[in-house]
Amino acid sequence: MALDHYITLGRSGLRVSPFCLGAMTFGEDLGWGSSVEESQQIIDRYVELGGNFIDTANFYTKSHSEKIIGDHIGRHKARRDRLVIATKFSGNLYPGDPNGGGSGRKAVVNAAENSLRRLQTDYIDLYWLHIWDENTPIDETMAALDDLVRAGKVRYIGVSDTPAWKIAQANTMAQFRNWSAFVALQIEYSLLERSVEQELVPLALEFGLGVTPWSPLKSGALSGKYTRANAGQMKGDRGVFLEGSLNEQTYAVIDQLEIIAKAHDTSVAAVSLAWLSTKPGVASPIIGARRLSQLEDNIKALDIKLTADEMAKLDMLTQPKLGFPQSMLPMAPAILNGGASVNGVSAPVSGFVMQQGDKPY
Repeated sequence: MALDHYITLGRSGLRVSPFCLGAMTFGEDLGWGSSVEESQQIIDRYVELGGNFIDTANFYTKSHSEKIIGDHIGRHKARRDRLVIATKFSGNLYPGDPNGGGSGRKAVVNAAENSLRRLQTDYIDLYWLHIWDENTPIDETMAALDDLVRAGKVRYIGVSDTPAWKIAQANTMAQFRNWSAFVALQIEYSLLERSVEQELVPLALEFGLGVTPWSPLKSGALSGKYTRANAGQMKGDRGVFLEGSLNEQTYAVIDQLEIIAKAHDTSVAAVSLAWLSTKPGVASPIIGARRLSQLEDNIKALDIKLTADEMAKLDMLTQPKLGFPQSMLPMAPAILNGGASVNGVSAPVSGFVMQQGDKPY
């Protein structure tokens, strides 16, 4: 399988590659990341392999990420139009300016204009709300985004890092007001972060949002670089994101990934991505390669077909503990079905069922 085996993003008609190229590491402004030259090489190789989906944000590497992408492709209209460029608003780049970030109309429109300038384009294919702004009514944000779509400056809108109930409210409101609605959901999702399976993934399936997981290798914990054998000896660039993940549970998962990777003659990272790519609702995991070699390795996941047994072993090791009400829902068939089989599911009747001879009140 190659990057040019495109899929539609959620319930939209937007065709994207099965892996999205994440550009959070483009630029070395934060003391880590890819140089401008290597960032350009990564873009070129991704596009050469058929990739068309690039994701960034207005404040990644202090906005340098957007400029690198703009400098590389913005001046070439033919190349620009073949790509799906996604960026985000919400992040504040301006100390002391309360309207420099967030999801108010002033901030949304200003962020869009600045992103368009840095990306050297007159439209953004997919514009993400980066993180929920509880200080702004969601109808104000959705109306502002709809205005950008109607003005031709944005093609589609998506949402990231926001509670499921707020996303449901936003899209239901958009439907009734004939506004553009979110077509995609960007969330942290990996073998080591499956809590999203409680509310956010079911939301995506119900509303037809294409899921684009970020940090699919849990900040490198599932890259294959960190093992039980070298525990405590390896230091990552993003230690604050990584170190809390390196524990006994993680090493148990890595042990199993190493076994599966050996059976498929591939890497731990590729197996981790292959697992994620098969999960319900997942459209295009975001692979954030800092090095060209990492990009090449990650794309190998598209050629891996995990067996049912391999999937089951990884699922069992990482099964999330869901809270209420999901923790109660296994009781539902007994309460609802009265002992009958419904859609192939049956359960013994509950103790509250009427017995023969009982009279209803």
